[in-house]
Amino acid sequence: MSTLRLAPAVQGTRILGLGSAQPERVVTNDDLSQVMDTNDQWIRERVGIVERRFGDEKDTVVSMAVEAGSKAIAAAGLAPSDLDTVIVANCTTKKPIPNAAAQVAELIGIKAAGGFDLNAACAGFCYGLGVASDLVRAGSSRRALIIGSEKLSDIVDPTDRSTAIIFADAAGAAVVGPSDEPGIGPVAWGTAGDLVDMIGMTESAHIFQEGQSVFRWATTKIAPIALRAIDLAGLKPSDIDVLIPHQANLRIVEAIAKKLRKEGAREDMVVADDIVYSGNTSSASIPMAMDHMRAAGQIHSGDVALLVGFGAGLSYAGQVVVCP
Repeated sequence: MSTLRLAPAVQGTRILGLGSAQPERVVTNDDLSQVMDTNDQWIRERVGIVERRFGDEKDTVVSMAVEAGSKAIAAAGLAPSDLDTVIVANCTTKKPIPNAAAQVAELIGIKAAGGFDLNAACAGFCYGLGVASDLVRAGSSRRALIIGSEKLSDIVDPTDRSTAIIFADAAGAAVVGPSDEPGIGPVAWGTAGDLVDMIGMTESAHIFQEGQSVFRWATTKIAPIALRAIDLAGLKPSDIDVLIPHQANLRIVEAIAKKLRKEGAREDMVVADDIVYSGNTSSASIPMAMDHMRAAGQIHSGDVALLVGFGAGLSYAGQVVVCP
């Protein structure tokens, strides 16, 4: 019997470059108070958001993904021709066909790319990062571009303060390539399908969520998942320099950090708080937060970062990475 030949595998992978994109329009809490029963103090106390960005007609899942992806490729010191795979994590494209990834690849200039969309809602980037890393390690891809891109303003009821104060538009991207030393740990992922009704879409195509139920679930279940990701990477909580959880709610972020510190994470562990000025951007939130922190000098090349995403599904995923 003939033996099939496998693509040559590589020892490890790492993030080579980051990029992000946001619309120009800034929407403050005071702006929202003009169209719904809310105010700046109420929003800050409950979710920690000061402002967010909403796109206009020219800002789409594809256009923001192209901008963020192009920046990530440039940051990696590569050309589009150096990549062969594009993954776009999103849950807000207006049309599922054609997929966003094929359009993004063509507009960036990545010819004949393997391209597909991935929907794990707010956990989408971590899911995509795990897939991209495995594709490169197995030799199925030379280098992959993973982008989280969302235009949540398209699916939010602008008068519903349970969602309209939270969600926003943005894209964040990372280039994944081979590395002699592992720079992306194994993914710890899963779903809680019995809780699928906590977050979803109404018949009028607006997003809804049971805010308090989601809050209780996230503040009790996500820290153990984060600890599992650390263990899978062969590390201890004290090895983590940076915590970048999905930017769902500042109170959730702070609760996760507190629980990790009780398990041995350092007091000087840097914790992402990008939600304050970006809002909840679903699959874009983790890569964009990492890119913003890098630009601000809050994190540095070689830092060990813990990423953990969670959202509708209920889906969750996390991994430890070395910052580019």
